[in-house]
Amino acid sequence: MSQLNFTQAIPLSLYIHMPWCMQKCPYCDFNSHATNNQPLDEDNYINALLDDLQQEVPHIWGRRLISIFIGGGTPSLFSAKSIGKLLLGVQALLPFNFDTIEITLEANPGTFEYQKFKDFKSAGINRISLGVQSFDDAQLKKLGRIHNSNEACKAIDALHNLSLNSFNIDLMYGLPEQSIDAALQDLQKALDFKTPHLSWYHLTLEPNTAFYRQPPKGLPNDDFICDLEEQGRARILEHGLQQYEVSAYARAKQQCQHNLNYWTFGDYLGIGAGAHSKITDMQAGSIKRFNKQRVPKNYLDKALPYTSGERSLTADELPLEFMMNALRLQQPMPISLFAERTGLAAGTLEQAIEQGINKGLFVRVGQDLATTPLGQLFLNDAINLFAKT
Repeated sequence: MSQLNFTQAIPLSLYIHMPWCMQKCPYCDFNSHATNNQPLDEDNYINALLDDLQQEVPHIWGRRLISIFIGGGTPSLFSAKSIGKLLLGVQALLPFNFDTIEITLEANPGTFEYQKFKDFKSAGINRISLGVQSFDDAQLKKLGRIHNSNEACKAIDALHNLSLNSFNIDLMYGLPEQSIDAALQDLQKALDFKTPHLSWYHLTLEPNTAFYRQPPKGLPNDDFICDLEEQGRARILEHGLQQYEVSAYARAKQQCQHNLNYWTFGDYLGIGAGAHSKITDMQAGSIKRFNKQRVPKNYLDKALPYTSGERSLTADELPLEFMMNALRLQQPMPISLFAERTGLAAGTLEQAIEQGINKGLFVRVGQDLATTPLGQLFLNDAINLFAKT
């Protein structure tokens, strides 16, 4: 591919994947594996993560982390001692400041213990993303969740008491046989907790999931979803949260910095089974994507490399790659950001932008580009304007 021209440093995040859950949820297409009630070999996996990171350090030498996200799976299955060892090991290899960096841990209410989460905070975790999904026990059972509504409520109360920098509640809508009133009641429950950040998203049937192979009965149609989204969004805004991405809402200064880096086409290094990375080499003028061994057994096999596949992005791919992320944000996008993060001239986008404006999908706001309400409604169509055919 032709060399890309970068003039500004690209922010760097670290994603750490913990691939185990107590059981696999039927809607989940993430790289997660049921423990089958077997104990985790935490030391072995933490040591592998740090070894993996050490091998990646030469590719990101001298760069400073802006965020760390420990996802899964269910990372809260691990002990606070293991998480502490992991974070101290990361800090020894990559520079960051515990006092200023955002460090998120995904958690399941079914694994919540107050002392354990207090210890997570002591280990350096300052943000928790709690996978509630619903406050309706019948729905939680359909979704294969291991917790109930009461456990979710206790966990959220405890997160308030821990005085973390922030926390997030994950909540689904469009559930099997769920009425609009029931979905809004679920949403209201989350809002009543005065959560600083809410991820409110539609249940989708992803390939390679149990729900995809055998869809549950009573899934809502598109008209139902549009009506629910309109009512739900209005209710969220009434409670002081602002929408900043398609499914993300936050109070002032509570946006997830890690996800913002993804959506603005920043760099991220992924370590752990199945983790993905996107790294810019400013000197070589290239952007590379690569991924790690997906099966935990293979990831831990010392005879195999951690990385299982990699490729460089071509200049023709970059407009779509960038816009698939940036157009999810609700705020107007500086067109100059495209040049900063892709190494291509901003004019590369001009033809597609004009097509979008003519179709009523985009509008210019000074030097920025914004999607119109029509563009937000037909976001996939707006994004696909940037695909090279």
